[in-house]
Amino acid sequence: MKLLRHGPEGQERPGLLDASGTIRDLSGIVPDIAGEVLSDAGLARIAALAPETLPAVPAGTRIGPCVAGIGKFICIGLNFSDHAAETGATVPPEPIFFMKATSAVCGPDDDIWIPRGSIKTDWEVELAVVIGRRAKYVSQNEALSCIAGYAVCNDVSERAYQMERSGQWTKGKSCDRFGPIGPWLVTRDEVADPQSLPLWTEVNGQTMQNGSTRTMVYGVAHLVSYLSEFFTLEPGDVISTGTPPGVGLGMKPPRFLNAGDVVELGIAGLGAQRQLFVDDPC
Repeated sequence: MKLLRHGPEGQERPGLLDASGTIRDLSGIVPDIAGEVLSDAGLARIAALAPETLPAVPAGTRIGPCVAGIGKFICIGLNFSDHAAETGATVPPEPIFFMKATSAVCGPDDDIWIPRGSIKTDWEVELAVVIGRRAKYVSQNEALSCIAGYAVCNDVSERAYQMERSGQWTKGKSCDRFGPIGPWLVTRDEVADPQSLPLWTEVNGQTMQNGSTRTMVYGVAHLVSYLSEFFTLEPGDVISTGTPPGVGLGMKPPRFLNAGDVVELGIAGLGAQRQLFVDDPC
């Protein structure tokens, strides 16, 4: 299934995408795409519905982030061997992880705000994992069963904030609207192998990233198991699993985003995003 959330920002309602590409409203069935709805039992109840019996959502309705109630937004750094090479970094002996503020979450096609003073705003297409059931000290063998589904994420980054202003990476990763997720939450039964998914990014129509999750250093099962050693993963938590090569930071000379630039990105089978970058209006 492809689950989603539709409607104005802050007023999103749950929905699903039917086989014809029509968005169907689920608000009479479930309160949101969150919590218990993400469990195997919750997803099975939705899967048992006849989509044609659900109200159709008008074409052109805004698509919001595909999951609500995100408790933790966890990102993995330097997790693609070819991306580590382009930045001159050493592949880490254990996964590097950091938190992105949940206030960064936005819809897949929302405008992205370039923060005041930014000089190095960058793009990163990533496979996002959405947790479906509580996970603590899980083995790699059972890790994938803890996942509700997968989505596209753009781990937007301000490299000067991230790398030149002391402290941890979080400050360069957490600006408002730096975490678009969606358009769909694709349930795990539709993703046969999360380690064989092509990812791509275009900036103003020019291909920048063209990679595959095959080059992940630490795969999805490893990451879920590893993170569950340090804290409990709860339904709705998001893990953004790293980016392939082709980010602006890795170019010679580096290339960063300005107001008016358009970034499009996607993952095979999981959909695509399109964002206009604008100066922060606040």
